[in-house]
Order: sequence, then C-alpha cells, then structure tokens
Amino acid sequence: MKSLLIKKSKELFKEDKAIVHLVDDEEQNKFLNDLENYPHAFVLACLMDRQIKAERAWAIPYKIYKELGNFDIDKLKGKGKEYYKELFNKNKFHKYNNDMAEIFYKGVCHIIYKYDGKADKIWKNKPSSAAIVYRFLEFYGCGIKIATMAANILARQFKIPMLDYYCIDISPDVHIRRVLYRLGFVEKEASPDMVIYKARELNPEFPGLIDFLCWEIGRNYCKPKIEDCKCGDCFMNKNKVCPKNP
Repeated sequence: MKSLLIKKSKELFKEDKAIVHLVDDEEQNKFLNDLENYPHAFVLACLMDRQIKAERAWAIPYKIYKELGNFDIDKLKGKGKEYYKELFNKNKFHKYNNDMAEIFYKGVCHIIYKYDGKADKIWKNKPSSAAIVYRFLEFYGCGIKIATMAANILARQFKIPMLDYYCIDISPDVHIRRVLYRLGFVEKEASPDMVIYKARELNPEFPGLIDFLCWEIGRNYCKPKIEDCKCGDCFMNKNKVCPKNP
C-alpha cells in the first residue's frame, strides 16, 4: 500500500508541467499560473486560502485585478488598506473580510519592501525548501499550513527547482486525514501533527509528495460517508490495497 501511494505520487511529480488547476475558471487559472508576470498573484492567493472553499479564496486576486484593471504591485500598494477593507466587504470576498483585506494589503507591502516588488525572489535560484517555507512564514497572517502548502504547490505542480524537499510537509486537511485513516496509516482521531509525522515517516525526503494525490482521492472518490464513496474509480481500490475503514 505504502509503495503504491509513493510510486503514484512520484509519477505525478515527474509529469511535465501543465497549467496548474487552482480554480474552476480557465481565465483565472491562466492569471494565477503566470508566475513570470504576476508571481505576487500566486503568493497573495495562498494567503487568502483559509476558512472558505479553496476555489473562492484563490479567485480573490483575479477579482481584484478585474476591479482595478491591472495588477501592478506598486499600484496595489497605492490603494491603501482601507480601500481593500471596503472592497472585500462590498464584494464579500471572504468569510473574514476585514482580516483578509489587511492580510492582502500587508502581503503586497511585504513583497515590495522585502523583495523589491518581485515575489518570485521567494523561490528563485534554487533555494532550500526550508528557506521557501520560512519566507512564506514571514508574511503577516501566514501559518505553517499555508507556508508548506505554497512550497508544495511550487515544487510539485509548478516544478520550481529547489535544493531539497525535506521541509515540505503534507497539509493535513479533512480529505487527507480521511484518506490516510482509511488506508490504515493513521488512527481515526489522529491529530494534524500525527498526520504530518506519518507523512514524514512514509517519505522522509519529501513528506508533502503524497499531499496532492491523497487530496484528490479524498475530494473525488473517498467521501465522508462510505455509501457516497466512488471506490470503483479510485486506483487504490482498483489495486486492491484499500481496507475501506468506515
């Protein structure tokens, strides 16, 4: 079971880079995938991803881009914090509009002051995974879950070269915790920290490698209720390694 999970995850990691599916909208995806012209859009989207559906959070930078007509980092800063609070509340971008507006604005300021407005300096020149995670943690409002998620997406899906992948942990959301439990790797009531350390045990050189695959299984096939599961479509079940824990 372990070998199949790791093998499939490595196959996905080795695939050629394609447009990264972050939201259910082609134009928004192109915008968020444009790390050459709008690397700050990716960073700011990561900061928005909490307490609401991922697609809604990741769409926020694009919606601001459409509102302003551009996404120039200096022009974003020039609008000021109060502008974003008003904008977030008017459009109900988030569950916590005032807090996330401040996080967005302070994120813009941090990119300007720390990286001369060029967010891709966070991951350029093949830094270590620890360096990338740490640089995300320096953003106001960014915790370890978001920081490791951002580093993982950069490594696994955008194929950004890094010195190593040791410090990219799995993000133990509900889908991943459910899948690892049903596969027999953790107990049903396993804490997020236990899930993280189990992933480190399974694949020490890149603990977050299995993140995307487990998330995909949990979201698409391994539903919260057993009767809703689509086991026939899941490759783990097809290979007869899923114990189907209730």
